[in-house]
Amino acid sequence: MGAAIALGERGRGRTAPNPPVGCVIVAGGRVVGRGWTQPGGRPHAEAMALGLAGTESRGATCYTTLEPCAHRSTRGPACADGLIAAGVARVVAALGDPDPRTNGEGFARLRAAGIAVEVGPGADAARRSMAGFLTCRTRGRPHVTLKLATSLDGRIALSSGESRWITGPEARAHAHLERARHEAILVGRGTWNADAPRLDVRLPGLEARGPRRVVLSSAPPGVENDPPLWISSPHAVADLANVDHLLVEGGAGAAAAFLAADLVDRLLLYRAPIILGAGLPAIGDIGLTELAGAHGRWRLHDARALGSDRLEVYERR
Repeated sequence: MGAAIALGERGRGRTAPNPPVGCVIVAGGRVVGRGWTQPGGRPHAEAMALGLAGTESRGATCYTTLEPCAHRSTRGPACADGLIAAGVARVVAALGDPDPRTNGEGFARLRAAGIAVEVGPGADAARRSMAGFLTCRTRGRPHVTLKLATSLDGRIALSSGESRWITGPEARAHAHLERARHEAILVGRGTWNADAPRLDVRLPGLEARGPRRVVLSSAPPGVENDPPLWISSPHAVADLANVDHLLVEGGAGAAAAFLAADLVDRLLLYRAPIILGAGLPAIGDIGLTELAGAHGRWRLHDARALGSDRLEVYERR
């Protein structure tokens, strides 16, 4: 299942509105097929793995990160039917599919065909891997990550506005990898006007995976040669088509707006070993009126060194 989850990660940021599923087929103690959801959402992971395994699928065990789909589509057959036709003996899935077109029907169809079904192994990791799809299905909006690159004292720039660069090259490279894993990236209009950010992916081999650009602004958009999308409030992200993962990169006003609206699911905090003093704060007012309201909201998921900088990843409780 760990291998299947890792395969699914290859599609993250490119499969919406379909989930980035991974699949491994094992027969006779060896892997005979593997696959992951392809860009645009098709073919599905199970179809890719079955195509590779061929006749060796008969009597095999299929490990998949999500319940095999049960609905037919003009874009491809149902994966549950494909597994049945291939003659697999057992299906192990990390999670059920909340899509009402499948939601339990995939498992029921497999069991009715005499296939053993197990659900649950690797569930936490799979849930994190497919957080964008699951958030869209259960909350009707993208999974939102807020990225902050700060000094030790929580500043994002000098008082003059100079901010290049707070963090070192390793942290910046990691941030670009995160961009490649999101369908859209958002900044506030102040950041857009002041910095003219490219908001692209500048990593060798991943340049084509740049996310769609979104600007948060209550004012109407200006005239742009290469216009981004404009939204007037954080809640408007629910209207972004085919966006399961949204990366909010700045500035302080946009960060505060998403936090105040309780729309942030994940925090990426890159912290450089520098102190700026009277610089610009990373986050504006989020409307807290008592300290108790700030506690118990975030759980540390990961922490690591990136060159001389430190990354901390927090998830909402």
